[in-house]
Amino acid sequence: MRRTNKERTESMRLMLMAAARTLFVAKGYAETATPEIASAAGVTRGALYHHFEDKKALFAAVVAEEARQVGAGIAARSENTSNARDALLDGARGYFDAMAVPGRTRLLLLDGPAILGLRSLQDIDREHAEGTLKAGLSDLFAAGGKDLALLDVFAHLLSAAFDRAALAIEAGAQRKDYESAIAALIDGIAVK
Repeated sequence: MRRTNKERTESMRLMLMAAARTLFVAKGYAETATPEIASAAGVTRGALYHHFEDKKALFAAVVAEEARQVGAGIAARSENTSNARDALLDGARGYFDAMAVPGRTRLLLLDGPAILGLRSLQDIDREHAEGTLKAGLSDLFAAGGKDLALLDVFAHLLSAAFDRAALAIEAGAQRKDYESAIAALIDGIAVK
């Protein structure tokens, strides 16, 4: 069965992204050259540049895919929870599960902001995971009779707490301690 041009294009993009991800994680962005990526993907540099404007655009695509997978993990873990508090806690566990994928913390929390800039990373997060967090907090605020005026601020602060926790866990800290601390933060938010 012959593949369409669209299918071939998507397949090539995915091959390039997989090869680039492996190299970005192993060597870092700065130490990874486009000829290496093309070689690892089994294509020419011309093919790489046909699909991505430059190495930074390829890196951005890799980071966006990682963020999409994190968002999917959060949603899958929290979608069937009956109350706002438990949904947020399940979402936190989904986040920590997703961030445990080797290399993901480096790509999303260390290299991503340094290479793409904080604003670009915030845009990517907004597209993939921020909505789930805001929806959960909105439900928690509503259940606790809280004013929604500070929803964005709380979402930003809690997101930063999740990221710092993921970095600490990657460095060897006990995940259960961070899950307990996140629960305490959420419970503190829920108090009237």
